[in-house]
Amino acid sequence: MRAAQAGKLPERYQAFDHLATMVAVVRDDGSCLFANAAFENVLGLPRRSVLGGSLFDWFIDANSVRDTVAAVVRNDFSTSRFEALLRRPVSAHGDALPVHVIVNQLDRPNEAIIELVEIEQQTRQDREERALGQARANKELIRNLAHEIKNPLGGIRGAAQLLEMEVESRALTEYTQVIIQEADRLQALVDRLLAPHRKPHVVSDVNIHEVCERVRSLIIAEFPRGLAVMRDYDISIPDFRGDREQLIQAVLNIAHNAAQALSERIAQGDACITLRTRIARQVTLGKQRYRLALDLHIEDNGPGIPESIRDRIFYPLVSGRDGGSGLGLTLAQTFVQQHQGMIECESKPGQTLFKIVIPLP
Repeated sequence: MRAAQAGKLPERYQAFDHLATMVAVVRDDGSCLFANAAFENVLGLPRRSVLGGSLFDWFIDANSVRDTVAAVVRNDFSTSRFEALLRRPVSAHGDALPVHVIVNQLDRPNEAIIELVEIEQQTRQDREERALGQARANKELIRNLAHEIKNPLGGIRGAAQLLEMEVESRALTEYTQVIIQEADRLQALVDRLLAPHRKPHVVSDVNIHEVCERVRSLIIAEFPRGLAVMRDYDISIPDFRGDREQLIQAVLNIAHNAAQALSERIAQGDACITLRTRIARQVTLGKQRYRLALDLHIEDNGPGIPESIRDRIFYPLVSGRDGGSGLGLTLAQTFVQQHQGMIECESKPGQTLFKIVIPLP
């Protein structure tokens, strides 16, 4: 037990760190002797916060878990299965997590092993697969649409310039200027649509906290009053290979959207955006398993994303704000996926959370 608390895993438990499901070893009184990496990841806490304390405290209905563990330890039966709700701290988004609980005997006295399987795990994997498929379709649609717009757009602008040279009326010249200016505006939109597909991928060592600090400074410069941009960093996260500028743009697009959605709270002086970094372990992304991953959260205390567009926010040209281009989140998703990562969103009134997960070496 002392070794586990000190962070040195007993050799007999080390294999559990390779499992995607949460595993804990407890005494009959609930004191936690071991919690694996998946447990640490789901709770969003270092395992030392769990070890030594009572595992029963992490359940909404502690009595059912306590009674089941006691019965298994007494050898009333060798295994038991039931469903329960696992508490999660506010830093892990706070919501109770429905889990399937499996309690088994161990060959050591007064100890039991508890395995927790997220009931929503399969649902989340299906959602990730759909998101990847949708992103590929969006990418192809954007590329084709942008090229189709780009070709005639140059002709329209050129014709307007030639027409402007021929007309003598000042009023008619104003009309040709409108055509040219609108053509330029559409050209800029097309360039933004095509940018992720034609921009070279500049790979270098990326420190995610340098990325976050750059975004933080840009947001504070634009919104100097009424908005707090909080840091909650895990400084042990290693550098990884990636495109620093793309990641800055991805995080900035999300944080900037959040700041704009917080306009009312900025006026009241209590708007808050939190940049949080953690390490996730044994993560599956795009049907590939990774031992370690960056888990970056961008959270705000705004009104939430309108329910009518919540399922479509990563689609191109979908915006919940008047005057918005609807491209910021689409580009963010593209940049994250170019790093073999995933981005997803949870939103409710008073709290919106974007999660970016990127594999680490």
